[in-house]
Amino acid sequence: MSSRPATLGQLRASPWRSTPVKEEIRRNAVARITAGQPLVSGLLGYDDTVLPQLENALLAGHDIILLGERGQAKTRLIRSLVGLLDEWLPIVAGSEINDDPFAPVSRHGRDLVADKGDDTPLEWVHRDTRFGEKLATPDTAIADLIGEVDPIKVAEGRYLADESTLHYGLVPRTNRGIFAINELPDLAERIQVGLLNVLEERDVQVRGYKVRLPLDVMLVASANPEDYTNRGRIITPLKDRFGAQIRTHYPADVETEMAIADQEALPFAVDGRQVSVPDEMAEVVATVSHLARSSPHVNQRSGVSVRLTVANRETLVANAARRALRLGEPEVVPRVSDLGALAASTTGKIEIETLEEGRDQVVVDNLFSTAVLRVFRARVESGTVRDLVAAFDDGRVVHTGDDVASSAYVELMAELPALRAAVSAMGDGESPAKVASSVEFLLEGLHLSKRLNKESAADGRAVYRSRGR
Repeated sequence: MSSRPATLGQLRASPWRSTPVKEEIRRNAVARITAGQPLVSGLLGYDDTVLPQLENALLAGHDIILLGERGQAKTRLIRSLVGLLDEWLPIVAGSEINDDPFAPVSRHGRDLVADKGDDTPLEWVHRDTRFGEKLATPDTAIADLIGEVDPIKVAEGRYLADESTLHYGLVPRTNRGIFAINELPDLAERIQVGLLNVLEERDVQVRGYKVRLPLDVMLVASANPEDYTNRGRIITPLKDRFGAQIRTHYPADVETEMAIADQEALPFAVDGRQVSVPDEMAEVVATVSHLARSSPHVNQRSGVSVRLTVANRETLVANAARRALRLGEPEVVPRVSDLGALAASTTGKIEIETLEEGRDQVVVDNLFSTAVLRVFRARVESGTVRDLVAAFDDGRVVHTGDDVASSAYVELMAELPALRAAVSAMGDGESPAKVASSVEFLLEGLHLSKRLNKESAADGRAVYRSRGR
């Protein structure tokens, strides 16, 4: 920082030149695209859909509205745009609205430059401070976004008509940066009108003052499609002023959903124990979300957020960790019997449509059963378990549950050679906890494919036996 110009005169003599914020973003976007680097990081499943549209919008210098259901990473995408700003930006020292030293717009900036000239002191602000964000709520006022008279400044003896009595709102304070409004339709229509000048004429007006602040702001907004008719709407003149409307979407395949859960789920550290999630269990969790997005029993208008997958993944591991701690096992590996714990993280994230009282849990249970069956059929060949099914014909009964130690499954595998072969084919590993997970998955898959009988108890315990008994 000490090597950067500290006064306006030093800045004039330096190579730095003032650039509009959209040109600045365009320049940095061009550099990333040319270098083959991603425009924004951490967004999976958008490479061929959303990101090309985003690149077009930024290269064209458009303000953007992101349209999509909840949990489609709209806010993350917006915040990632900050990385396309220059890391440091010079402003007039003490400016509340990031005044350009070469063209200040506030009274403070204009007066200071007029008084000090080339000796005007500068400050350098980081790009993180050039991002402003507001969650639109019905009680949001023009004063929050644009500004208001500061009564304290008036009480200090300044005239009410003095521009310096203004307290700037969020939009002016994000001058020369990016301002984001989340859930734009929730903003009252009369407040949306106040943004028209920001998007078109690039200025703001405060109350009855003859004050015009020519702002340099990139405006980005997000909205849920249902908000246009349910909670509110975006007024037509405001929609018309956004240069680009980009439609986001949920992951198109289970593999992408699994990758997002891997990226977003909180890492677990359980008293030094190793934590691992078998691929088939991770796939079951992701498949539940995909099934919910096509289920006639789930309200599709509100969407099924990717947060459902992430929360279920975390709950699955948490329940497995609780069992490992309780039984004193050295490894944390989720099993099918842990899926029952996911009701707590599922029912609050989907809106179930049913006319019958108490059917919610039935719908959730069916989603998980269907997911296990689908993953079982995709991962386990019928010939692999043929001998295992036959092993139950002599009346063998297998007990499973959250309270069954992993060692019990290892002992069972030693008794049933067909089970050992099926577990080895799963390829999850030979540790007791991983064996337990594979055994439960195989047994549940055989039951759901109608090759074994199962008796379930309310506490999550289950008994598997031949269908002939």
